Amino acid sequence: MKAVAYRQILPITDPQSLIDVDLPQPVPQGRDLLVKVEAISVNPVDTKVRRRTDPAGADKVLGWDAAGTVVAVGADVTLFKPGDAVYYAGAIDRSGSNAQFQLVDERIVGRKPSTLDFAQAAAMPLTTITAWEMLFDRLNVPRGSSGRHRVILVMGGAGGVGSMAIQLARRLTNATVIASASREDTQAWVKELGAHHVVDHHGDLVAAVKAVAPQGVDDVLSLTHTEQHFPKLVELLKPQGKLALIDDPAKPIDVTLLKPKSISLHWELMFTRSLFHTDDMQAQHQLLNEAADLVDAGVLRTTLRENMGAINAANLRRAHQQVESASTIGKVVLSGW
Repeated sequence: MKAVAYRQILPITDPQSLIDVDLPQPVPQGRDLLVKVEAISVNPVDTKVRRRTDPAGADKVLGWDAAGTVVAVGADVTLFKPGDAVYYAGAIDRSGSNAQFQLVDERIVGRKPSTLDFAQAAAMPLTTITAWEMLFDRLNVPRGSSGRHRVILVMGGAGGVGSMAIQLARRLTNATVIASASREDTQAWVKELGAHHVVDHHGDLVAAVKAVAPQGVDDVLSLTHTEQHFPKLVELLKPQGKLALIDDPAKPIDVTLLKPKSISLHWELMFTRSLFHTDDMQAQHQLLNEAADLVDAGVLRTTLRENMGAINAANLRRAHQQVESASTIGKVVLSGW
């Protein structure tokens, strides 16, 4: 089968950083699906692994977002059958989706939204799972119109996770959603997705947020550059507020700043369930199916912004460069072989 891999740590501008390879087609066992990959999306995790993990000359296949068709199943599979259209993020400790065929555990796979094509669907899984788990598993934001009204601040609202978090918070909760975005185009994007208010994180963040939420915020989703904003986020959070983050701070954050307000800190890694095969691993199957229902009902939308063409090394290098620029709005997708 065709695939795109890397064999050594190189800058993405080097033609050998990502290369076209031919690999054996895998065979499903147990609860694995064999999926024919039709479209993929690129996330910051792809670029981080490529820069930090040395495969020592082996063909390492990246990619943790895909949509495709089930072509074969393991003996223990009960949730899907050959011919089913699916979407998923996969597991970080297994071979990725930058290949024509991929094995993925059925418990972390959802049915593809019927109203989306494969490219549109491939933009969604990783960011939907991450945003969903942050809001509803880590921060315990109540769904629906009942419960105490909350104010949620989404830092880095125009990126992939932010684009989904804004939609989920606005459509599924009664919270006021404040999103940070610094450019005219990113500010327009987060407003389009449903943010009630937009603030510029390059300006006076505290003053901007207090202007629309004088009492501060209940919850913060910190999606990028947490170390730069951390003291301001602590200042903005109400007593007993909650801070969730997904990035890897460039320098240690001073968690003692959280103590006076009894602020809780929550890490989100969407690969935790698949890495440790947790008892609730199938929750990702369920949430992806629910997200698909919400898309088909017109409640949620894909965050695809740019399709860079066929899945090959040259186009993936361009996609990695785009993601590494930290200026991406929504998601970058590749489709077809």
